Order: sequence, then structure tokens, then C-alpha cells
Amino acid sequence: MPIQTSFNPKGRNELKHAISVAEYRVLRSKLLHFMRRDSNAGANGKYLIRSTYFDNFDNKILNEKKEGYLNRDKYRVRIYGKNDAVVNLERKSKRNNLTFKSKCEMTREEFEKMRIGDIHWMEKDERALMRDLLFEIQNHQIKPKTVVDYEREAFMYPYGNVRVTFDIKVQSSLQNTDMFNKHLPMIDVLEPNLVILEVKYDEYLPDVIKYLLQLTDTRQEAYSKYQLSRMYG
Repeated sequence: MPIQTSFNPKGRNELKHAISVAEYRVLRSKLLHFMRRDSNAGANGKYLIRSTYFDNFDNKILNEKKEGYLNRDKYRVRIYGKNDAVVNLERKSKRNNLTFKSKCEMTREEFEKMRIGDIHWMEKDERALMRDLLFEIQNHQIKPKTVVDYEREAFMYPYGNVRVTFDIKVQSSLQNTDMFNKHLPMIDVLEPNLVILEVKYDEYLPDVIKYLLQLTDTRQEAYSKYQLSRMYG
């Protein structure tokens, strides 16, 4: 059985669609027969993701996404279930049509230092990704910008290293970056009748998955969760 991972040094293909809640329910029932659930999910098959995205005063990251740059990087700090048991710094990179991801573990205290502009400790940090982030902070003045919450339901298929996710209840903190505050005020930024479908795979998408994911009224690449989170500022 192939080993599955969302990190591939050769890059991964990624498709995004906005689908209706009704279509989500149909697709979900089909996938349950062919794909296995993410083992990190709760009893209902879902889990909560909270991410703080970085950007600068000119909205460099947001504008590169809107304008469809073929080569771009996006940094975020990610936690699960609104707690600090697992805290990761992640970089998601686009190179032409492929997606690359890097991550390293970090601490809540390190993030809080970043929030207030205390970055001197990063200069001697041994984590390469942390030093890359420092370069971006110093050269492009990026900093924590907004918090995004959503519920995710994920399914995996080993051949082609396929991962299919459904994201619902996408919310934004606007520009409040107090991500470890469990009572952080959030607002809905995704239309209630929509679900974000993401399909990620390595070199190929197996025919059985293509068949299962035959979609009707969809809008590919129409919905970036970070872009949605910046709708109001």
C-alpha cells in the first residue's frame, strides 16, 4: 500500500471548487464507499482548523493570489481545535501549476513574540523554514494578518496519493490575530449554501476518483479561504 502524505518534494496537483451543500452530501456518500477518513477526525468525521495568515501593509500575498501569480508563497501558523497542543509554521508555495508545502513545529510563545514584532530570536534559529520566514518579515514586512477558522472533512485514497477535503463554516477574525483566544470574535465569510471542495494528488488522479467527483455547477479556483477572510478588510 502506498504511503500517503500531503507533502511531496516534487509538488502536488491541487483543484478547488465551490459546490452546493446538496452536492456535498451526494459526493460524501459516494466517497465513503471508496476512500478512508482522515484518522485525525473526530467522531463526526470532521475537525476544526485555525490558521493565522501573514501579509504586509500592501497586501502582497492577497494581491498575488488575486492576480494569479504562477510563483508565490504563503505563510501561516496552524493549530487544531483552538488549542496549542500542536502548533505548526507552514509555507504553501505555488510553482507554475504545482503546489509545494513545508512545515515545522513551533510554540505558542514563539507565535506571540511574532505578533508583537519580537523577531530577533529567529536570526539564530536552526529551523530553515523559520529563517525563511524571517527573511520575508525583514524584506517584505509581512506579519500575522488574520485568523481563519473552518471545519474540514477529509478522505484519502492511496493510489495517486489522493486527498479530498470538504471545508465548511469558513470564518474570519478580520485583523485580530489573537489566535489562541478560544473566544476570538469571528464572522462568516462563506455563503451558507456553499462548501469548498479541494482535490489534491501527486502525478495522477485515478479514474475511479475522477468518476466519483464528476461535478456539475462548480467554480474551480473560485474560493481561497485566505482571500475570503479578507473580504471585509
